[in-house]
Amino acid sequence: MHTIFVCSDSVGETANTVVQATIRQFNANTVQVRRYGSIRTEDEIRTMMEEVKRVGGFVAYTLVLPELREMMRQEAYRLNVNAIDIMGPMMQAFIDTFKDSPKRKAGLLYQMDEQYFQRVEAVEFTVNSDDGKDPVAMKQAHIVLIGPSRTSKTPLSIYLAHKGYKVANYPLVPEVKPPAIIYELDPHKVVGLTMRPEQLARIRTERLKSVGLPFGAKYAALERIEEELTFARELYKKLGCMVIDVSEKAIEETAGLILASM
Repeated sequence: MHTIFVCSDSVGETANTVVQATIRQFNANTVQVRRYGSIRTEDEIRTMMEEVKRVGGFVAYTLVLPELREMMRQEAYRLNVNAIDIMGPMMQAFIDTFKDSPKRKAGLLYQMDEQYFQRVEAVEFTVNSDDGKDPVAMKQAHIVLIGPSRTSKTPLSIYLAHKGYKVANYPLVPEVKPPAIIYELDPHKVVGLTMRPEQLARIRTERLKSVGLPFGAKYAALERIEEELTFARELYKKLGCMVIDVSEKAIEETAGLILASM
C-alpha cells in the first residue's frame, strides 16, 4: 500500500483535489491518503515528515506562510522525501507577472464571504430540486440535468452546487410525460445525460444488489434500458439541449464540460 500525505495550514482540500485527480491515473486501490490540516508550527511539519519518511510516501502541500514552506523544503531535503508545493509556483507566477503581494493568510478559500453563502444557498436549492421533486424550480435553476435513472444526475448536481450553481434534475421515464416547463426552458441551461446501455445495465444491477432486489428485474434489463435511452435521445433532440455521454467520465470532467458551455 502506497501512502500520500496531504499537508495544509488550512483544510487541505486544494491539495487533496490534486492528489485525488492524480490517483485516478494509477491503481487507486493501492493508495491511501493521509491528511494533515491546520498546520501552524514547524514542529508539526517535522513530526509529519518523519512519518512520511518512515512509510516511504511523499507529501503534497499547500502552505501560505513563508516560514512553514521553508521548513517543509528543509525537511524534504534532510530526509530525502518528495514534497510537492501545490500553491507555491502559482503564487510566484502571480507575483512575477502582476507585481502583487499575497495576503499570506491560510483558509481564504473557505472564509464565510458572499460566495460562501451563495454556495450554501445553491446546495440547499439543489437538494430540494433533486429527482424532480420541484419541477417549477427549474426556472430558477442555473443548470437543469435530465436523463434516465443512474446516469449520475444527483452526484453531478451536488458537485455543481458546491461550485455555487443552482441545479435541478429530472429523471426520464418513457411512461411519464416530462413536465411542460422543460419545453419552456432556455436550451442552453438544459443538459441531457446518456450512457452506454451495457454500462448502465451493470450499474443498475449493482443497485439492485445493494437494495436486495432480484437481479433480473426489468429495471436492469438491457431491452428496457435501450428503450429509456431512445426515449431520452428523442427528447434531447426536441429540446435542442447539450448532450453528454457520461459512460467513461468522472463527475469533475462532466461538470467541466457543462461549465465550459455556459
